This record gives sequence, C-alpha cells and structure tokens, in this order.
Amino acid sequence: MEKEENLNNQNASPEDNELKDTQSKTNEQNSEEKNEKEDAQVEKTPQEKILELEDKVARTFAEMENQRRRYEKEKDEAYEYGGFSFAKEALALIDNLERSKQILENDESLKNSEALRKTLEHLNIIKKDLISIFSKNNIKEIECLNKKLNPNFHQAMMEIEDNEKEPGTIVQVIQKGFTIKDRLLRPSLVGVSKKTENMDKKDEENIENPENK
Repeated sequence: MEKEENLNNQNASPEDNELKDTQSKTNEQNSEEKNEKEDAQVEKTPQEKILELEDKVARTFAEMENQRRRYEKEKDEAYEYGGFSFAKEALALIDNLERSKQILENDESLKNSEALRKTLEHLNIIKKDLISIFSKNNIKEIECLNKKLNPNFHQAMMEIEDNEKEPGTIVQVIQKGFTIKDRLLRPSLVGVSKKTENMDKKDEENIENPENK
C-alpha cells in the first residue's frame, strides 16, 4: 500500500501535491482547535463552575422578579379600571335623562304646567344622584365650555361663527365627556368658535396694509 501511495505521489502533479498538503494542514488545525475546545470544557475549575451556576441562578431570579412586577401591575390595573366598560355604558343613563328633559321642555302642551315642573324636578334628582355615584367612583365630567379645544379630551363636531371668542374656543357642548381617574372614558363632543369670513378678510387686509387699521 505504501508503495502504491508513493507511486501515486510521484505520478501526481506539483499542484495536486500542494493541494493535498494544504488540506492536510487544515484538517490538522481543525483537529487541534476541536481538542482545545474539548479540553477547555473538561478542564473547568470548581470556581468557574460555581460562578457559572451563580450566574444562572441570578438570571432566574431576575426573570421571576420581572414576572412578579408584571403580575402586580396587571392586578392593580384590573382593580382600578375593572369597571371601565360598565362605567362607559352607564353614561347612556345621563344622556337619556338629558334627552328626556329636552323633549319635555319642548312639548308645547306641557309648557308652564305643574306636571312638567314636578317631572323635571324628579329627573334632576335622579341625575344628581347618578353624578354623585359616578363621582364616588372617580368618574368625573370634563369641564370644557369656554376652554381651548384639547384633542386629548374634546372632539370638535362643528364650527360656530363667533367674533368675540378666540378661534378654537369651545362654545357649545353637544355631548358631555367623562374621565375615570386619569383615563379618558368618553371625549366631549363640542362646537368650537371661528371668525366670520368677513372678519378673516379684514384681518388679512390689516396685516398687508397696517396703515388701514
């Protein structure tokens, strides 16, 4: 066999021999690196093993602590805002009371009657009790009339010409908005002021020709 290998080596070209030598050296290097890695794994000192275990334990405790904090946060939010959906639907009671009052007040056959006065008194008492219950549960009405429009709490439904108010001032409340603690329960639907077109043109002329003021 050795003779055959020698004959093959003699018959091979210099390029083939060089390629074989390169492959052989590469295999030897790979084998040495593999042995070094295996030796490094086998030759871990007790101190290194202890440090490795301590690191794993620390990571596990950190993961457990993060999970505990997430659970506590979810529990607190469920306690504080668990009635969010119920509170939002309960606002329809106030809306219906307001609509009922408006219908009764606009009924020509009931105007200035004793029956209307008593009915409105009872509706006002019910509304007052509802608002009191809401307030005890941190549900509060958003004050917005004559204030600047705030997209976080108000939703503009229309523009109303008003030259006495700054543009974007809330001049009409279409539907009242409410918050529950620091969260928006329902935005206020409002009408905001804008200047009339004639006033806008006059302001533009004054800016272009200050002498006309």
